[in-house]
Amino acid sequence: MDKIIFKKNYFWINIQGACNDSPLFSKDLIMDYVGIDHVVLTVKSIEASLHFYCAILGMQEVTFGNNRKAILCGAQKFNLHEMGKEFEPKAAHPIPGSLDICLIVKTPLVDIIEHLQKHHIKIIEGPVERTGARGKILSVYIRDPDLNLVEMSNYLN
Repeated sequence: MDKIIFKKNYFWINIQGACNDSPLFSKDLIMDYVGIDHVVLTVKSIEASLHFYCAILGMQEVTFGNNRKAILCGAQKFNLHEMGKEFEPKAAHPIPGSLDICLIVKTPLVDIIEHLQKHHIKIIEGPVERTGARGKILSVYIRDPDLNLVEMSNYLN
């Protein structure tokens, strides 16, 4: 069983002692992670993605740099790259429809379900109980215009 050892703001994952003995385990530098700033979402159509994430899911559109587009999700953002016109450097195999992401929302899931149904967004699974990064969550699963899996969740605790 994995054991997570917390010390101040740092953590090490110790898989039955294997990580400490691994040449991949750095003993000279401890990374102090704060969170995720942005994720690049490769899409077929920036306009279709902006409509889905902003007009339907209520996120905010952002324009930055040389007229690049992004969507704000809480304190993080999704930078939108149109397939074939990606910003360099890029992932080795940027493909629309390969993302599977969980979005934590404060809005009660029952209200989200009603809103999705009003906009004819098919719920492909849920509500179902899952385990998130900080505990138990209740989730529904939908797909965006590129068929990425979008899990929308409330923490249960």
